[in-house]
Amino acid sequence: MKTGRCPSARSWGPALAALGVLSVAPGLRAQTTTMPSTLRYGSGLMDIPVASVLPSMEMTATYSGFFVNLGRTARIDADGNPSGYGPGVKKRYSDASVALGLFNRAEVGTTIQSLNSGSRGGNMWGVFGRLQIVRPRSQGIGLAVGARYVTAPTFGDGIQYEPGRLGFPDPRLYTEYPGKNEVNTQTSVYGVASAHIHGADGGFLPRHDFTLAIGYGTGMFKDGHDLPFYAYTSSDGWFFGSAVHFQAGGSSILTLMGEYNGFDVNLGAQYDIHGVRIGAQVLAANYGKPAGGYDSEYRTPKLGLLGSVAVCPGGGSFLCKPHLMKPRGVPGDTLQLPAPPPDTVLVTRVVERPLPMGTPASVCLATGENVRVWVNARGDTLVGPGRTAIDALRPGFAFAGTYAGTARWYRSAAPIAFQNRSYLKTDDEVRPDCTRIVPVGENAGVPLFVTHGASAPFETLYVPVRPGFWRLYRLVPPGRTRREGPA
Repeated sequence: MKTGRCPSARSWGPALAALGVLSVAPGLRAQTTTMPSTLRYGSGLMDIPVASVLPSMEMTATYSGFFVNLGRTARIDADGNPSGYGPGVKKRYSDASVALGLFNRAEVGTTIQSLNSGSRGGNMWGVFGRLQIVRPRSQGIGLAVGARYVTAPTFGDGIQYEPGRLGFPDPRLYTEYPGKNEVNTQTSVYGVASAHIHGADGGFLPRHDFTLAIGYGTGMFKDGHDLPFYAYTSSDGWFFGSAVHFQAGGSSILTLMGEYNGFDVNLGAQYDIHGVRIGAQVLAANYGKPAGGYDSEYRTPKLGLLGSVAVCPGGGSFLCKPHLMKPRGVPGDTLQLPAPPPDTVLVTRVVERPLPMGTPASVCLATGENVRVWVNARGDTLVGPGRTAIDALRPGFAFAGTYAGTARWYRSAAPIAFQNRSYLKTDDEVRPDCTRIVPVGENAGVPLFVTHGASAPFETLYVPVRPGFWRLYRLVPPGRTRREGPA
């Protein structure tokens, strides 16, 4: 067997240059696309992190596993070199993790690895966390730092062992080998940069976004690179990946992704339907079959499967609805009209007169998009390229979005329960600019917004009442029970 490294730092030039270009691109205006669940460590791609974190108080629970079927396994001597072959292995390894978002800035969690190993060494436990330094949703480029800690297996022979990147206790993976670098994989510290890009609208593709990530880490991202049974190529700690997220329906996203975790090339897909996620992966796809057949669990392609659920307590629904990035806004003079009912006849006529004058205005819809309208001297609201009065288009005209104006809970001034807190209706009716607010949840189907950059717990919620008009709901102070505000 031979060990190797990735050629040189020059091979990372294109990836670094791409991120450099993206870092000076115009900032994106909206929150980041919902990220998939990783195999063992919270949100990200498959085995690498990204620079975004779970929204505040959102929780994911994940169960993943992969299959290994080898006719023989590599043995090593005390120096970590090949010394022959042992019996084969046919097994399924499983892992579980739970992750929690905090304050829209951090993500923490715990992991248990090799749930059904049934072998010496026992289960391995771990914790992980990530802190955002720069928020992707406000700039397009995100920066984060994080760490992972996993306990080492114990085989009762006085030798110090290390946890491997595949999550099962391995009696071949020592901390020290004569003449080789130390293996310290219990603690892994990393930094990662991500670019989140809103895909072009229209065309033959469904609405989509892109995620690019590159980072550097220690521990499991780096150590063990000079052990033949453990690694063939190594990047000395660098990792990178990319994903494309497709809108697959009103409440579902299909993510296709690929990554290099410092040792392996992993390919996968994950489907998120209203917070329930299922995924499949081809792990270690970069290893070709040697002449004598595969002999290492680490250096063989593997099929992986994943199931996960994202929970939003207090967010209007128990499960978290996935989302793509908010579009940059509807272009001027663009209206979203509902499809005409059956048997409706559309009559077009040419009006040979100048367009009616009016003062331009912007209407913020419940979809989070601004729409251009005009208001004439008589107070009529004019829409569309022909600047037609809305009254002349009714009843077949309606602005897009779901509004609270006719809802019973809104008319009765019932409080809104959101993220385990209560918000009360105020007398303040506002006309916000949609580019300055962002959705965070919903109440009985009506979206709830906050200002850009606001941190949980939010002081104020924006609730769309009718197109262009929003009501403010204020956080109830501790100890207060009486409602103040309009009836």
